[in-house]
Amino acid sequence: MLTGLSPARRRLALLLPALVAVVAVATLAVLRLTGPDDAARPAAVAELTPGPVLLVPGYGGSVSSLQPLADRLTASGRDATVVPVPDDGTGDLAASAAVLGTAVDEALARTGAESVDVVGYSAGGVVARLWAADGGADQARRVLTLGSPHHGTTVADLAARFLAAECPDACQQMTTRSPLLAELNAGDETPAGPTWVSVWTTLDGTVTPPESAELDGALNLPVQSVCADAEVSHGQLPSDGLVQAIVLAQLAAGPPVELDQADCARLRQG
Repeated sequence: MLTGLSPARRRLALLLPALVAVVAVATLAVLRLTGPDDAARPAAVAELTPGPVLLVPGYGGSVSSLQPLADRLTASGRDATVVPVPDDGTGDLAASAAVLGTAVDEALARTGAESVDVVGYSAGGVVARLWAADGGADQARRVLTLGSPHHGTTVADLAARFLAAECPDACQQMTTRSPLLAELNAGDETPAGPTWVSVWTTLDGTVTPPESAELDGALNLPVQSVCADAEVSHGQLPSDGLVQAIVLAQLAAGPPVELDQADCARLRQG
């Protein structure tokens, strides 16, 4: 079949199969080195088997405030622990982040899990972010913050201005002009490693404005975007049945879940 071709075209016809084979081998080698789809690698974190859940209290450090949510997680089969923070949560938030880091190490050693899920309530969400920014992101599958003042709260502004003696370190660090929050928000608000969720209520009178709870790069989920008539205050977030159901859904295996009004009745019943 090649006899009718010119010498140059005959050589090209003979070389083509060899070139195809070389390209195929090279492609296979690249796939073996990079994986079948490098672009899909970030999703691998969400595919980890959910490990223990560590819950971080807010300002005041009340372990009991998070116990209803911890109990709900335990009843669903999760290993859930509330982490006591130093100085009743009123001291340096970075010190609380160090305590969280120790608790994470202990939980991973105790369970043999690959990663943890962290739930930070109120100022505890800022603590979780400080821990993640300091290397904890490598140990987390998911970080969920619950009514957290990621960009400060005007309540702390008022306390710092008019009641300075009663506004200790953590209070000062949650003002809208807090150097700690400015540094935390200056780069990537949601460091790579875990997937991030922020759940908050539009009726929050402690984190003001409530939109301060929004995180760039996270799934931002106001409770009222799921159930428009939900009357949940800041203090009710950990104990409210609807909010607990939302948290359980977001901590399930797989990536965070986009929820809306169509999910309201199901979550309220759950």
